[in-house]
Amino acid sequence: MSQLDYAALGALAAVLRTGSFERAAAQLHVTPSAVSQRIRALEERMGAVLVLRGAPCRPTETGARLQRHAEAVGLMERALTEDLATLAPAPLKIAVNADSLATWFPTALAGAEGFLYDLVIDDQDHSHDWLKRGEVAAAVTGTPGPLQGCDSHPLGSLRYIATCSPGFHAKHFAKGVTADTLAAAPVMAFDPKDRLQHGWAARAAGREVPLTPHQLPSTHAFLDLACAGLAWGMNPEPLAAPHIAAGRLVPVLPDMPHDTPLYWQVSRHVAQALKPLTTSVLRAARQSLVPPN
Repeated sequence: MSQLDYAALGALAAVLRTGSFERAAAQLHVTPSAVSQRIRALEERMGAVLVLRGAPCRPTETGARLQRHAEAVGLMERALTEDLATLAPAPLKIAVNADSLATWFPTALAGAEGFLYDLVIDDQDHSHDWLKRGEVAAAVTGTPGPLQGCDSHPLGSLRYIATCSPGFHAKHFAKGVTADTLAAAPVMAFDPKDRLQHGWAARAAGREVPLTPHQLPSTHAFLDLACAGLAWGMNPEPLAAPHIAAGRLVPVLPDMPHDTPLYWQVSRHVAQALKPLTTSVLRAARQSLVPPN
């Protein structure tokens, strides 16, 4: 197959990114008719439907593959310092865990100018799956790697404290923190993938503890509901520390923090283009995370 028409490819990426032909046209500074013509020509050339028209427009499988290719090309254009007017700025898709996004990662994003971010939230033990599927260009992950085709940078560890309200601690742990008291005490988890509470409880009790947690997919709600006395849970130390100092939270066991190692994995084919962001990520991690061993 001869070289793709990158004006048409840019139009496809813009439609799928914005969800409509009209918004894509405004972003590309052309008419909706021009966007439609470019995509129709690309569909004829590929011999396949690329966009499912609707509100919003959605990609077919082939359309999604071409969209990822367009985004990768946009990032590589940064490295080549070329300005192709036919391609709108490509969003940089990154997978990151919610607790990093709620603590240190915003500083990293703000420290690298010129990127348009599209963040995917997933558990650090699963964010690498997005990289394996080629759906993101980089990820904050718990996998040391490097994954195939990626560069891996150790960031340090995000420290968690098992915390609850003082009243909750008096009610459920007055007789000590044991396998029985942990199994009986209400607990929280971010989602079904979140195993932090299970791992910490096993360490505290010296054996596996059956836990049936509330599921609360919000870092700040997790913290607020611990303060309210709903349950105990693993909260990031940077967020929990002010509440502990104010007496709204207490550690379940004061001498048992849990450190979760994190890594910055970047796809090698865009690593050079993302060098400013990688530098900012490493700098923010040094300032906020427990240093790597």
